[in-house]
Amino acid sequence: MTDAQTAAERINALRAELDAHNYRYYVLDQPSVPDAEYDRLFRELQALEAEHPELVTPESPTQRVSGAALAAFGEVRHEVPMLSLGNAFEEQDLLDFDRRVREGLGELLPGGDLFGDGPEVEYTCEPKLDGLAVSLLYENGLLVRGATRGDGSTGEDISGNVRTIRNLPLKLQGQGWPAVLEVRGEVFMSRAGFEALNARQAEAGGKTFANPRNAAAGSLRQLDARITASRPLEFCAYGFGRVEGELPDNQFDILQALKGWGLPISRELKRVKGAQGCLAYYRDIGERRDSLAYEIDGVVYKLNNLAWQRELGFRAREPRWALAHKFPAREELTELLDVEFQVGRTGAVTPVARLKPVQVAGVTVSNATLHNMDEVARLDLRIGDTVIVRRAGDVIPQVMQVVLERRPAEARPVHIPEQCPVCGSAVERTQLVKRGKGRETVSEGAIYRCVGRLACGAQLKQAIIHFASRRALDIEGLGDKIVEQLVDTGLVASPADLYTLKYEQVVELEGFADLSTRNLLAAIADSRKPTLARFIYALGIPDVGEETAKLLARALGSLERIQQALPDVLTYLPDVGLEVAHEIHAFFSDEHNQRVISDLLARGVELQEEGGLSPEFAACATFAGFIDKLNIAGIAATGAKNLAEKAGSLEGLVALSRDWLELSVMKGVNEKAKQALREFFAQPEQVQRAQAIEAQLRDFGMHWESEKKAVEGLPLAGQTWVLTGTLEVMTREAAKEKLETLGAKVAGSVSARTHCVVAGPGAGSKLAKANELGVRVLDEQQFLAELETLG
Repeated sequence: MTDAQTAAERINALRAELDAHNYRYYVLDQPSVPDAEYDRLFRELQALEAEHPELVTPESPTQRVSGAALAAFGEVRHEVPMLSLGNAFEEQDLLDFDRRVREGLGELLPGGDLFGDGPEVEYTCEPKLDGLAVSLLYENGLLVRGATRGDGSTGEDISGNVRTIRNLPLKLQGQGWPAVLEVRGEVFMSRAGFEALNARQAEAGGKTFANPRNAAAGSLRQLDARITASRPLEFCAYGFGRVEGELPDNQFDILQALKGWGLPISRELKRVKGAQGCLAYYRDIGERRDSLAYEIDGVVYKLNNLAWQRELGFRAREPRWALAHKFPAREELTELLDVEFQVGRTGAVTPVARLKPVQVAGVTVSNATLHNMDEVARLDLRIGDTVIVRRAGDVIPQVMQVVLERRPAEARPVHIPEQCPVCGSAVERTQLVKRGKGRETVSEGAIYRCVGRLACGAQLKQAIIHFASRRALDIEGLGDKIVEQLVDTGLVASPADLYTLKYEQVVELEGFADLSTRNLLAAIADSRKPTLARFIYALGIPDVGEETAKLLARALGSLERIQQALPDVLTYLPDVGLEVAHEIHAFFSDEHNQRVISDLLARGVELQEEGGLSPEFAACATFAGFIDKLNIAGIAATGAKNLAEKAGSLEGLVALSRDWLELSVMKGVNEKAKQALREFFAQPEQVQRAQAIEAQLRDFGMHWESEKKAVEGLPLAGQTWVLTGTLEVMTREAAKEKLETLGAKVAGSVSARTHCVVAGPGAGSKLAKANELGVRVLDEQQFLAELETLG
């Protein structure tokens, strides 16, 4: 077989594979390989066709833009083809592009010199959004048609769907726009919008999307425009097609004109000089990529001067005056070699993918998270599969998808172990208990747990690492490796054992000498006086994070009250539901946990900032609220209020439930609720439960009959603040503590309910979201002035 025959066979195979990928990506919105794999195949085809130009055909993927119109939509013929861009993957690719631009312009450049560097040309730079390219046709300022790119010549008519995109004007603003204006841009979905959509889809039992690009494409190409209207789509203009009228003579000013007519453009649009200006922009956006509100996969450079664009013209499938400079791939193909199971602090047994090492976003990846066995089932994952693995920023690599067409015959299913891989204890599936009005439902949870608790070395190590962490007891120098040594040598079998360590025990450990031993023991001694909130967080109660620990400490005031609090009393706390309340109560009811806490206190741990019940918490209980919290079927807030007024007390309520004649003539409570009340208090255990809750409310000084202290409202009570960017005068943690002291809740994301955002240098997507929603924004100096005003 000749070299030409071999090349022809490979070219045909590459074309067939690329066509199949194009169909899945552009038509079905179900890509089966990451972009990096597609780009490799495409570059290989380009190289082979360059070596054998006689084998180039018009239908080759290198000669046309990918995609075909769906039969379900009408067809739109693009009078000006919608071409794709050439790609750069290395800096040298950009330098070569810039050289070709300058060589192509030749004498048009002032002082142009084909043999020297010559003058720098001006480019526009903007992020390359990861969405779906569309064309919008405006006639006399009115939107009359929307279309997808399709194959570049023919697209799909999606006019009804694009009209639902909220940031897209149906009528152009201002004046001076051409009589006919075809605007081109990208329809995309922000990260926040994508996460919210997937959460809604999962809650409704619908299909979740793999990434924002798929979500945007799938949403825009719905046959029912009402579905599109319910999706958080956005549009960003980047160019134009057919025009009947006048436009500015350069790319940058055209986009500014589009912005003036009400069309959104990229906030990151910038003009730069020469290749070095492009590279500086690329590096800057690359560093800020993860803080942007949307996904991007590179940067687009365009020659700014329109006359020079026309001079350079086009190749078969791409303009000579524009380039897409891609970021290193965040998705790659690799092989799943095995699935191992790790045991966490709470005993959760979690599957971890062991992968054939692969470079993803400049980092060698050999492990990836699988979350839980439900995720393994959702992916239909088997050992031996070819998988798509993704890494974004500092996020742990994740297996995104299985390439089913590459599954080997010997692929093996993944099974959860029956015994803990660390201690050999039984592994049990968790149960989810949903508690509602008058009923409990039990279902299987997604998590499997080792039942060995602190007898399991893995759980013990993780528990101590958490106990010593910075936001817990902050024991400096007690890192993971040292904890492993302490547990493996038997020196530590619970967090309380840290406070019994002796110099002669520690100095014998690997890596320790006199000074390091004294430093560690001093750090442990310094941790003996934690605040109550830090101590509660350090205990590692399931579902109790730092904020809930602060809430418990602030409201209940003492460890004793937190330990005693009944689930129903804990639900008086804001943001503590019945499930979390039961987790807290169960933790402190456990004999082993009680023993660890007793040992900690006996070995010198002295809690700081303990005190009385907070006045706000003490004043929150009412008799009507008490009845509502009993969760009697059919009795909501209004019915509880009417019963409270009628009965006056718990004894009166029990008596009323047993006096059918009196109850039957009562107004404001329906018959179903009356029957439920009778049945509820006919159960002795429910009477005892209600009495126990009331008794604790009395003990805590929360009872509606208890004497109340005057409640002084905190100046920021009820407000939600968000901190973003770098604060230079104080740490974000210190700023958070000051805001919480003033009564504010400090959240991690911006929403319409956010009162204020404090934005330091480097603020990204949160600041953009705040500006979009019209939320008040302060810089650090303004924030400090506000703190001073509030005292």
